Amino acid sequence: MEGPRYIVVEGPIGVGKTTLARLVAGEFNARVVLEQVEENPFIKKFYDEPGVYAFQTQIYFLLSRYRQQRQLAQQDLFNQSTVIDYLFGKDQIFAQANLEGDELALYRQLFSLLDARLPKPDLVVYLEARSDVLLERLRKRNRDYERRISPEYVQRIAEAYRDFFFFYEDTPLLVVNSSEVDFVANSDELAHLVEEIRSMGRGVQHYIPLGSK
Repeated sequence: MEGPRYIVVEGPIGVGKTTLARLVAGEFNARVVLEQVEENPFIKKFYDEPGVYAFQTQIYFLLSRYRQQRQLAQQDLFNQSTVIDYLFGKDQIFAQANLEGDELALYRQLFSLLDARLPKPDLVVYLEARSDVLLERLRKRNRDYERRISPEYVQRIAEAYRDFFFFYEDTPLLVVNSSEVDFVANSDELAHLVEEIRSMGRGVQHYIPLGSK
């Protein structure tokens, strides 16, 4: 296969990373690995009472993400092309947004220990979109517990993602502004993005949608 063998698709809540991960995996004949968000027993409680359940929610996500990625590494990740719909390092974004004090300090110690044990992807595709677009997409997928997510929280997380990836240097990074792009409906746009992924080199590149040229 041409291009990277271990691809991560990332982005804020509602941006469409799982959908794009499936599409990209299909184009590369790759295994797709999806984050098991709804298996977290604290997630619904968190959106009701974030101040009470933030730490439990975050630690569960940290450990479950680590366990899933360690299993992939043990299965010899690099023998099969793989597309994953989350970056392990993004766990820090939500920790920074929702934890503070001793809880945040403890979280950072755990994260550092676990992160050092995991392989890095060959490429991260970072999807970004305007907050109003994220909110619209959240409403369309109609998950019960997500109805309680406030516009302020969506905007705060989107800004935290932008800050995180502005300083991100761990792997090659392809930034895709998806506010006006529908990769499901537009096969030409998807094909164009796939070519960008195949030819991606080092550093940071920005994907320019076909309609913008």
